[in-house]
Amino acid sequence: MGKAKPFSIAKRAVWEAFKRVKANQGAAGVDGQSIEEFERDLANNLYKLWNRMSSGSYFPPPVRRVEIPKPDGRMRPLGIPTVADRVAQMVVIQYLEPILEPHFHQDSYGYRLGKSALIAVGVARKRCWKYPWVLDLDIKSFFETIHHGLLMRAVRKHTGCRWVLLYIERWLRAPVQLPDGTLLDRKKGTPQGGVISPLLSNLFLHYAFDKWMERSFPELPFERYADDVICHCVSERQAKHLLNNIKSRLAQCRLELNVQKTKIVYCKDSNRKGSYVNESFDFLGFTFRPRLSRNRNGRYFVNFSPAASNKATKAIRQGIRSWNLHRRTDKSLEDFAHMFNPIIRGWINYYGSYCKSALYRTFWHLDRILSRWASRKYKRLRGRQRRAQQWLRGIRKRQPLLFAHWSFAYALAGQ
Repeated sequence: MGKAKPFSIAKRAVWEAFKRVKANQGAAGVDGQSIEEFERDLANNLYKLWNRMSSGSYFPPPVRRVEIPKPDGRMRPLGIPTVADRVAQMVVIQYLEPILEPHFHQDSYGYRLGKSALIAVGVARKRCWKYPWVLDLDIKSFFETIHHGLLMRAVRKHTGCRWVLLYIERWLRAPVQLPDGTLLDRKKGTPQGGVISPLLSNLFLHYAFDKWMERSFPELPFERYADDVICHCVSERQAKHLLNNIKSRLAQCRLELNVQKTKIVYCKDSNRKGSYVNESFDFLGFTFRPRLSRNRNGRYFVNFSPAASNKATKAIRQGIRSWNLHRRTDKSLEDFAHMFNPIIRGWINYYGSYCKSALYRTFWHLDRILSRWASRKYKRLRGRQRRAQQWLRGIRKRQPLLFAHWSFAYALAGQ
């Protein structure tokens, strides 16, 4: 008989965790090992991980730091754990998530089953019609500044499981490896990119914000997606009062508001008179602002509603440019449709949910790039941009379903 392990972790739990990690894909960590490489010796790798976790001897390796550009030109740090570490984190998530989920607030929409960014946008839209004022909050460097002691107190409130608490503490303290190989110790924060970070950050803000709002301002609704938060108020005075109270509350939780980005917004429409310095805000890729709409009777009115933000459409155009279509003259239109339709459908399904016309120009831009590709590929169209555009228009009329955006951006626009 082998010696009993100090922690009872089912081998099945490690196997299920790997399947979820594989489905999510993701880049290699500090060891350079991809999911495919990990899978080549899967049984052995999973057994070693289970053995170490069950014996308490599992120590997470450093997290690989990468930086991705933010819309404002700054860089957002992401932490990429190794594949084995992502599996280990998923084992803990599978244990902890069912315990925490029933306690979370109904207006917390990030990283939760049955919740989504689009649902949050839809709820915000309806509440902006009901409440004339919005407090748009921006928490300064939230993921980098989460206080470990307060976070662990929140975790212990829901579980006393020794191995869960042990490994969460080790992940919080795991060093970050910079691109030059330098290791940075972490005394606060949880790296964006870590598998368990979304659950832990949700738990932190559940107590730092959601429960506090429920106690202190039960009459004021809000929507929160991770650290992206908007609150609805009946007056500017109430919004200012709420802002001051939230500043104090976050300071108690060792967090700080970004005062440059936090603002009070007037949700102006046809029935709301006067004006205010801020009459728009961005939330989850959508800009909420007064827009001209038409009712069922054909009459125009001003409606405060969302549409794809300028940042979002700029990011889509950057994505399209990254495809380098003009250089790929070895491909056909059918090849492009097969390669890029899943991405285009994703953009349409998300950003096309509200005010579809905000996307039209972006997709017309894609067709200009396709016509430039055609003028390079075909001799008879070379140097004749207008003829290339007519050629593409002819294909669009014959095969309107070839590209996902054609029936969306032209049929609806009446072209």
